Amino acid sequence: MAKHTFNSQITWTGGRNTVGELHTGALDEKISVPLAMDGPGLGTNPDEMLLGAASTCYTITLAAMLERNAIALEALQVNSESSVDVSRGIFTYEKITHHVLLKLPADADEIKARKLAERAEQACMISRAIQGNVQLETLITIEKNH
Repeated sequence: MAKHTFNSQITWTGGRNTVGELHTGALDEKISVPLAMDGPGLGTNPDEMLLGAASTCYTITLAAMLERNAIALEALQVNSESSVDVSRGIFTYEKITHHVLLKLPADADEIKARKLAERAEQACMISRAIQGNVQLETLITIEKNH
C-alpha cells in the first residue's frame, strides 16, 4: 500500500498573540490568531487553512471526477465560507459551505455533472476527515453555453 507523507514546521516564540511562521510544502506563511478573535491577524490561521484545505480538496476532486467521466469543463469556480461559533469562550468550527459554479459546454451531460458535484464532497479526503465534526454543504449552479 502506497502512502504519502506531508510535513510542516512551525516556529512560535511566545504566547497566544505571537506571530509565528509556518512552512509546509510550497506554503511559507505567517500565522496568528485572526483579528476577529482578538489576535494580531497577520498571515493566515487554522480556520482559514481548514477552509482552504476543504475547498481545494473539493475542487480538485470534482475536476478529477468530471475528467474521468469525460465531461468537458469550461470553468469551475468554488467560493467557500465557514462559520465558527465563539460563544462561551469555546471556539467551534461549525459549518463549511461551498458555492459551486460549473460552466459546461452546450452538449455536456448536466445531470451527470450535478451528481458528480454532489458526490465530490464525499470523495474528498479532507471532507471525510472532518465529517461528523463539521457540517458540510454544497450549493451547485450549472451554466451551459448555448
